Parts: sequence; C-alpha cells; structure tokens
Amino acid sequence: MKVIDPIIFGIREYAALADGIAVAGNFTRGKITAKSFADGEDYHRIETEVVKRHVVVVGGTVDDRSTLEIYDVASGLISFGVESLTLVIPYFGYSTMERAVKRGEIVKAKTRARLLSSIPYAAQGNRLLLLDLHAAGIPHYFEGAVRAVHVYAEDLVIAAARSLAGDDFVFACTDAGRAKWVESLANKIGVDAAFVFKRRVDGNTTQITGVSAKVEGRNVVIYDDMIRTGGSLIDAGRAYRDAGARKLWAIATHGVFPGDALARIEATKIFESIVVTDSHPRAVASSFLRVDSVARLYAEKILE
Repeated sequence: MKVIDPIIFGIREYAALADGIAVAGNFTRGKITAKSFADGEDYHRIETEVVKRHVVVVGGTVDDRSTLEIYDVASGLISFGVESLTLVIPYFGYSTMERAVKRGEIVKAKTRARLLSSIPYAAQGNRLLLLDLHAAGIPHYFEGAVRAVHVYAEDLVIAAARSLAGDDFVFACTDAGRAKWVESLANKIGVDAAFVFKRRVDGNTTQITGVSAKVEGRNVVIYDDMIRTGGSLIDAGRAYRDAGARKLWAIATHGVFPGDALARIEATKIFESIVVTDSHPRAVASSFLRVDSVARLYAEKILE
C-alpha cells in the first residue's frame, strides 16, 4: 500500500501530535467536529472530503473513551469512501497485559487488538503504526487483513542519550528483562551497558541485589520503554547511585505519569532530568521533563 498525499486526522487527546505530523510531512490536516453531551455521549462529524483519499487517524488507546473515539472516527471515515486507512497509535494501552499470569485473567492487549481489527476495511486496506511496544508479540494479536507495524524510536532514544551525557556513559536499564534491548542500543552508541539484579521477596515486592557493570564515577543513562508510577525507575536509580554513579538521567519512549508520579520522581533528586516522547498526552514538558516529538518519525513511516 503506497500512501500519497494523506489527510491527517486526530482524536481529541492527540490533536497536537496530529498537527505535528501534518507539519513534518507537509500533509493536509483533516478537520473533525467533536463534542460531548451532558449524558457522556460523544458526537463526531468529518468536515474534510475524504472520498478516494488516503487518510491517517492519530490516537493512542490511553483510556476507553479514546479507544472508542479511534474506532468511531476510523469507521466513519471508511463509510465515506476512503482509499486507505492508517492508524497511528503511538501508545497502545494495556500493552503490559499481553499474557495471562493467573487463571481467569483477561488479556486486554489482545481484546483491544481485536476491537481495532474489526474496523471495516478501506479499498486498499488498513494499517496500524505502533511504537516501542512493551511486548514484541503484540502485533500478532491483530486479526484479519489489517497490517500491524511495530515502529521503533531507537534513533530518538540514541540522540536523546547523547544529548544528555555525551559519548562516554553507561547505558542502563531497570531490570534484566530489558537488558537485551538496552545492550543492543548500547552497542549502536558504542558505550557500556548495565542492568540491576532483582530478587523477589514476595508476590508484590522485589529487592535489588546488585548492578551488572562498574558504574563508579561514571554518568549513567537509564532507559525503559515506559515510565508509569516510576517505582522501578527510582529503585534502579538508587542502586546505580549507591554503586557510585556520578550523574543519572532517564529516558523512556512512553511517559505515562499517572497522578503525581512525575513530581515524586523529581522529588527524589536522583535524576538530573528525564526525556520522553510525546506518545502519551500526559507527557508535558517542564524544567525536569523534556518531551521529544515522534512527529517526523511517523511522517516518514506513513509514506512507506
């Protein structure tokens, strides 16, 4: 499917990123009228003519309302005769619920994938552009003729790490589970990699028992695919600091930051600063948090 001269639409939570993608690619920005009624129901109207056009809908499944908005807008566009449909989903909610651990658990990553797979097909097909998924197998949860593509933000992550710590630092992760990914990035940058060893104390508690590499007197950049409450990040940061790290920064593709999570991370004074992308609408730039846009990355991928 070759996309030519696409029209970029965005759900309400992702209007800013849709604007950014349209500017980065010099694409047409589609207009949607959206409003909510007092009873909680939503209204949408496509204002831009889309017959036989390639269209893009930008929106993350950050909550159930946003997920349904993606579904409604995309389904509406298909009914108006679009040539092709691309869903840009920078943040795929429930990505950590990619498998059942206990009997009876519902694998929400799969049920959300099935929902988006049920959007009617455009003449030239439907495509989803995801981003730095927590589990690499999630694209296989999408069904039918929809094509799910796992987009990687590694170039943004590498550039961010170098901008923070130069060319001489340790590229680290919060636990051994992300070690292979971090080691791969460290090799591309040409720096050492590190991770922390954890021991499970009980069903809800883990204890850090060591650090895999020598970090004494060195700058450390910790990478994780997402930061939510920041508990694992803070624990790892303390471990690297206690092992003698000179300065610490953190990078994540997805800055979720529910409640006062970001303020609590900053209050520890462990990190000089944090860098995330604008994949999640809660990531708002401040003196402590830098937000790098994925707009250009997606503008390029849309045309592939």
